Amino acid sequence: MLTGKQKRFLRAKAHHLNPIFQVGKGGVNENMIKQIVDALEARELIKVSVLQNCEEDRETVARQLAEGAQAELVQIIGNVIVLYKESKENKQIVLPS
Repeated sequence: MLTGKQKRFLRAKAHHLNPIFQVGKGGVNENMIKQIVDALEARELIKVSVLQNCEEDRETVARQLAEGAQAELVQIIGNVIVLYKESKENKQIVLPS
């Protein structure tokens, strides 16, 4: 679980990132979750965009992605979801305690 201070730190880091995944009409599927797990291992912090034609609401999509990837949901702002997961191999982000 992330503390408020850690979430604030990660939101600041994520501000400059561009979304690297889009959830559209098909919703969340196993293949997308597998790719997000790989991206989180490489980057630790990613943004996912929820498109207008997505049939599920963004909170549901965010929960499915976070649970599927065992990641922390940092923020939902507009149609963008920010996810964080500490990398096992190449840790880049040092969280404040």
